Amino acid sequence: MTPSNALGANPSAPENPHQHEGPPPSPWLLALEFRAAWELGALLPAWPLLLRAPLGDGHPVIVFPGLSASDGSTLPLRNYLATRNYDVTGWNQGHNFGPRAGVLEAASHQVREIFIAAGKRKVSLIGWSLGGIYAREMAKLHPELVRGVITLGTPFSGAPESTNAWRLFRLTSGRDIKSETGRFDLPNAPPVPTTSIFSRSDGIVAWQGSLQAPSRLNPNTENIEVIASHLGIGMNPSAMWAVADRLAQPEDAWQPFGRKGGLHGLLYPDPNR
Repeated sequence: MTPSNALGANPSAPENPHQHEGPPPSPWLLALEFRAAWELGALLPAWPLLLRAPLGDGHPVIVFPGLSASDGSTLPLRNYLATRNYDVTGWNQGHNFGPRAGVLEAASHQVREIFIAAGKRKVSLIGWSLGGIYAREMAKLHPELVRGVITLGTPFSGAPESTNAWRLFRLTSGRDIKSETGRFDLPNAPPVPTTSIFSRSDGIVAWQGSLQAPSRLNPNTENIEVIASHLGIGMNPSAMWAVADRLAQPEDAWQPFGRKGGLHGLLYPDPNR
């Protein structure tokens, strides 16, 4: 299986073509990415509240790291989800330097192996930034094995130039990002429940590139806005709560994220505003 086929490349026209063509986040937003350290520090005071999130049913979860990151970056999120009663693992492939030879095949094999090891229970896939591209495309390739997909700051509907990371991608992967993304129908959602968690103050990815357009083929899609940096969204307390809330839904009984007033409304602004 070639890498192109491994990710379910679709040579036909997309169902609902949409790609954000705007500029990347401003230098001001990029400079604000230092907030990630504060987001990590906020976990300690927020921990008692995070432990009030609903418990899961023990199904398996794989978390894919972002560009140039490793499983160490997702450790806070994975440890938190373990407290919520999930069987969580990283992607187990070291640093994510893009779709090098064998990476996509190994990810596909991991999804299938975990599905079998869990007694044929479907696997939830979570991806941070570039890791979300893997999660979405693995679900397109193996919808019979995947329960749902959650992405964090993933630019699946934005042009490569709408991020501040495309040069890093080229440097670390040795591949041309336009050629890579052009082979796949990235904007269309997988045929499983799909949640995109994004931030308008993301300093790496233009937030419009993380919006999931409505899909005729899959009505179970949504966008959840949080207030976070790109480098910290995977350990941001409000994003972590949203992940736990989405994972806890009964299989085959998906409902959109419930937004409320008060403090909850401040933590989760209306993404359609």
